[in-house]
Amino acid sequence: MKYQRIEDLRIDADKTQAEIAAVLNCNRNVYRRYEKGIYDIPVWALIKLADYYGVSTDYLLGRTQQRRPYPKN
Repeated sequence: MKYQRIEDLRIDADKTQAEIAAVLNCNRNVYRRYEKGIYDIPVWALIKLADYYGVSTDYLLGRTQQRRPYPKN
């Protein structure tokens, strides 16, 4: 599964793959494989990216068009 939204959000934020890989504390090639769907993105990385971009994990996964994250209790 290609994770198009994490690529789109990265480009919209004018960030490189290396910069986002640093946020996730992983190698750029690993991050690139997440974007392209070669590797499934781990849950911890998905949550970290959702927090970084201020969106919901469902938005990153393409399950909703609603970008806003769920309210925290």
